[in-house]
Amino acid sequence: MQFNFFMNDVVQVARQEMVEAGYQQLQTTEEVDQILQEEGTTLVMINSVCGCAGGIARPAAAYMKNYETKPDRFVTVFAGQDKEATAKARDYFTGYAPSSPSFALLKDGEIMAMVERHEIEGHEPIQVVQKLEKAFDEYCK
Repeated sequence: MQFNFFMNDVVQVARQEMVEAGYQQLQTTEEVDQILQEEGTTLVMINSVCGCAGGIARPAAAYMKNYETKPDRFVTVFAGQDKEATAKARDYFTGYAPSSPSFALLKDGEIMAMVERHEIEGHEPIQVVQKLEKAFDEYCK
C-alpha cells in the first residue's frame, strides 16, 4: 500500500515537470489524434518514471523549449500511465519500436526524427539535446 502512494507521488512529479517545462499533456486517444494530425511540427516526449527519464530525458525536454528553432507544439504522453494515449501516439511512429522515454518529432502527422531510449539511457542530457537540436534545425524551419 505504501509503495502505491510513493509511485503516485513519483508520477505526479514526473507529470508536473513536463507541464512546468511547457509541454501539453495528452491523456486520451482523441487528444493525441487531434494534436498529431495538425499541420506543422510537434515534438512528442514519451514520459516515464525510470531514472533516465528523470535524470536525462525530462531535463533535455525542458531545455529544448528555449532553443531558437523549435516545433509548433510540445506535447507529452505518459507510458505506463496513459496507456491508450501512449499507444495511439506510437501509432504515428512508423518504423520504430515502443520506447520510453523517447522523443518523436512529427511534421504534418508524419514521423521525421526519433530519439529512442537507447539514445537516452547512459548518455548525458547534452547529448540528447544535441540530437534534438539537429532534428529541430532540419525539420522546424
